[in-house]
Amino acid sequence: MSLVIERVTIDAPYGSDMVAVPEPVIGWVTGTDAPGWTQVRAELELGGAGDVQEHVIEGRDSVRVRWPFRPLGPRDEVTLRVRVTGSDAETSEWSEPRRIVAGFLAEGEWQASSIAVAAPEGHAQPAMLRRDFEVDGEVRRATLYATAVGVYQAAVNGADVDDQVLKPGWTPYQARTVHETTDVTRLLQQGENELLVRMAGAWATERFGFRENAAPVYGDQPRFAAQLLIEYADGRSEAIVTDGSWRSAQGQITASGLYAGEDHDARRAPADWTPVSVVDDIPVPEARISPFVRRIEEIGVVEVIRTPSGKTVLDFGQNLVGRLRIRVSGPAGTVVTLRHAEVLEHGELGTRPLRAAAATDRYTLAGEGVEEWEPEFTFHGFRYAEVDGWPGELDAADVTAVVIHSDMERTGWFDTSHELVRQLHQNVVWGLRGNFLSVPTDCPQRDERLGWTGDIQVFAPTASFLYDVRGFLDSWLRDLEIDQVDGVVPFVVPNVLGPARAAAAWGDAATVVPSVLHERFADLDTLARQFDSMRAWTDVIVGYSGDRMLWEGMFQFGDWLDPDAPPQHPAKAKTSADIVASAYLFRSAELTARAAALIGREAEAAEYSAIAERVRRAFLDEYVTRSGRMVSDAQTAYSLAIAFDIVEPERRQALGDRLAELTRLSGYRIGTGFVGTPIIQDALTRTGHLDTATRLLTQTENPSWLYPVTMGATTIWERWDSMLPDGSINPGQMTSFNHYALGAIADWLHRSVAGLAPAAPGYARLAIAPHPLEGFDFAEAAHLTPYGEARVRWERSGAEIVVDAVVPPNTEADVELPDGQRLAVGSGSHRWSVVAPASSGEPGRVGFESSLAAIIDDRDAYQAIVEVLEELRPAAAEDFRTSTEWGERVSLGELFARLLGPEPRAAVERRLRELNAERSTQ
Repeated sequence: MSLVIERVTIDAPYGSDMVAVPEPVIGWVTGTDAPGWTQVRAELELGGAGDVQEHVIEGRDSVRVRWPFRPLGPRDEVTLRVRVTGSDAETSEWSEPRRIVAGFLAEGEWQASSIAVAAPEGHAQPAMLRRDFEVDGEVRRATLYATAVGVYQAAVNGADVDDQVLKPGWTPYQARTVHETTDVTRLLQQGENELLVRMAGAWATERFGFRENAAPVYGDQPRFAAQLLIEYADGRSEAIVTDGSWRSAQGQITASGLYAGEDHDARRAPADWTPVSVVDDIPVPEARISPFVRRIEEIGVVEVIRTPSGKTVLDFGQNLVGRLRIRVSGPAGTVVTLRHAEVLEHGELGTRPLRAAAATDRYTLAGEGVEEWEPEFTFHGFRYAEVDGWPGELDAADVTAVVIHSDMERTGWFDTSHELVRQLHQNVVWGLRGNFLSVPTDCPQRDERLGWTGDIQVFAPTASFLYDVRGFLDSWLRDLEIDQVDGVVPFVVPNVLGPARAAAAWGDAATVVPSVLHERFADLDTLARQFDSMRAWTDVIVGYSGDRMLWEGMFQFGDWLDPDAPPQHPAKAKTSADIVASAYLFRSAELTARAAALIGREAEAAEYSAIAERVRRAFLDEYVTRSGRMVSDAQTAYSLAIAFDIVEPERRQALGDRLAELTRLSGYRIGTGFVGTPIIQDALTRTGHLDTATRLLTQTENPSWLYPVTMGATTIWERWDSMLPDGSINPGQMTSFNHYALGAIADWLHRSVAGLAPAAPGYARLAIAPHPLEGFDFAEAAHLTPYGEARVRWERSGAEIVVDAVVPPNTEADVELPDGQRLAVGSGSHRWSVVAPASSGEPGRVGFESSLAAIIDDRDAYQAIVEVLEELRPAAAEDFRTSTEWGERVSLGELFARLLGPEPRAAVERRLRELNAERSTQ
């Protein structure tokens, strides 16, 4: 049997060896083909800090293991090796050495002043900063520590120091900044050297807010600070720090903004280098824990479009986030203009959803042969780009879309035989990629792009499956706590929208996101660090609830973007906002209690458990009848009560039955917004209505998850109908085509459809429970857990369902097969065959006497009627689809007596007779 250490892990940005703390968390992944393997012992060896340190762990710990060695000092470089012994008494070879570099500074070591352009000519002026220095001996190591309130790139002797973009990213600059730690030893030379910095404002100078309230929050000009530590072989060291000796000049970037875009004049050369101004200090930066933002992928043009107005538009076939790289030649002074948008509307670039964001880049040619250019300090959300001013004939091969986002390891995959659902999942992945750029944003294209707390609160489980987002969300949660005011979590983090106000499902990110990190990554450290933030938020909303223990009568977003809400009033949902708020009051109290128990704070665990129970009882007394009806008779209300385990078991089924009934009454169209969408499928599945969940998932009419897919979407939309069936953009002033919140359905696809979920923190124990959906031939999910890859696949084979599973070494799994069998298994590969669940059966005879419920449950009959009506009475077809309540006690004939005249009724009746005849011969 082979036994190897496949990887040694550390808390560092993906692709980096730099750790941010003296005692980083470590772990390792074991590979073996021995079934049921568990670790009984691990040996750790740390070398490179002047000696070799050893440590032995008895037992199974291999994930997020506390640092067992002496703390690292700044710039220490060490290597970690691991070997393990299993329950079979076999011992592995030592792992490959894992390099670890201490990227942090010592207390008081930061000495750099903050500098800026002394006399800027306009708002957010891009600039170049420069410092010449001399190297006068053999360099052992040179380390650049740099940060900005703004964005920058540094170059030593003409070479960029790394491949990052838009660094250091966005944090609450007034309180927290991040420094990069970059080894630049190889870039130095004996004698004269130049450290050059390109800088722009980006988030730091953007005008945040809506309409006339938009204004800069952090200042009008970008600021920069750095220190270059040169360590010589003879023991000397020298620090080159930002101070008044630096000089600045305007470079080729003449204007830059996240919303506006970037202007670049290649004819310009830096001149008139003048002294910088030393300005108010940037907060002492801390070492980076979040992933770097990088260029991740390049996508070529798939079609060159000539619009009805004669414009040239490039289609890249994928809604993405990034910018364009062009290769162009032409006369000096020629200006090439690039405008970006996510969609076309009636053949032209659809820019109305961008609102005040110009999303336009301009390049002025130098006139010196073939020139290559890519904007540096902006990004856009787009699938289409309009090109104007191109000299000569445009060759599509000369324009490339460069995808940028935070560089995280991909850890989750899903596939299915259902092509539309497969594309839906792909859209979810692209939605995450576009909105995980330094912070988790709502959208990447319009004049917003903010870290809305409600969006990530509902999407964190999906994100945690698809990518290793632990460090990304760990960093963001630190900012959330910074921006909390007296416990209140603002709508967006970093907060740029004024005083913090409480809103249910938004502020609850404070309790939900740390809990998700613990559930999916076994990250107890972040949970413990965030506990005070969790408790502060919960205390605030408990205070709002008063003696009634219900959060009522205050501002709420509620079930935001319920599909029945008016386009201009997205908070006017079918479910009472008080129900949403009180359900989240329960959830946050419960999560705070769980967190307290996990970190050993037993008194607080008991306190918040008691609060949660009081809220639960008050909720049931106020909002749920004895017979299992809710006072808001809407999908989200029932889903909250079921999925959050508010309703007691004896009434749960009644609520689930009513939820299924409401879903059928709506024609299996989705009726939920941001709050209900992530949980409705779980609520249906848990109460035995998998068939209803299947119909809801596979619905293609508007509103539904698959309607955007049928309209050509390649990302998740903000609204169910961001684009209307006639190809026009939704009239609401808030319409995005890249908004991941409604894509939270993917977590159910992973956990329930494929059947792969954590049963213990970090997948130390798996829950394998696939749910074969009628009409699907297979589904599968794979996830790179902290223990290694886990995989589940089910497939139909004749009258059977074949389930294959891979359980990673050092873990176990609880299995529930589709026929109800339950078993526990150890690590390794497993296969089971069971009799396939009974299908819904063959459809029966349909006619005007059939109930409306029978019609909507018979896909072929429903489609046949729609086709007839669309041919004869299109308006009646639309009314039939969207306004019918598909109940048991009204017949098709009764409906049509009110809806149709004799001719179309006769045509429908003929078509149903034909359908019955077809069925009788099958």
